[in-house]
Amino acid sequence: MSRESGPEQARTVLVVDDMAENLAYFGEILSEHFRVRIANSGLRALEAAHQEPIPDLILLDIVMAGMDGYRVFEALRTSPVTRDVPVIFVTGHEQLDGELRGLGVGAADYLTKPVDPQRALARIRAALALRPTPRASSGR
Repeated sequence: MSRESGPEQARTVLVVDDMAENLAYFGEILSEHFRVRIANSGLRALEAAHQEPIPDLILLDIVMAGMDGYRVFEALRTSPVTRDVPVIFVTGHEQLDGELRGLGVGAADYLTKPVDPQRALARIRAALALRPTPRASSGR
């Protein structure tokens, strides 16, 4: 069942991962439901997060070359434009301390790779439910 238009299609999800196959995977499972933008590094994520439309949610890989997900998250939280955008951390590490750290710094949720598509959609929808309308503009 395709959702060509509707409330979910009005929502923008920014996917951040330094591995092209992970970006393609998330793009495939999410694009039927949401507008999807991608960034393949921490610096590009920060640029993309500040472009209109401001993302309604960010899926953020933790382990990336250059700038890891925790540093990206800290930068997102210091910007008035992105400080309230929910972030779901995504990582291949199944360590409880990594999950607790991510949730402890304020992430909306945490997914472990390989990510089950139905679980990812359920968690994204749950995080977006806390933000009932799409973000209007970065100027607000």
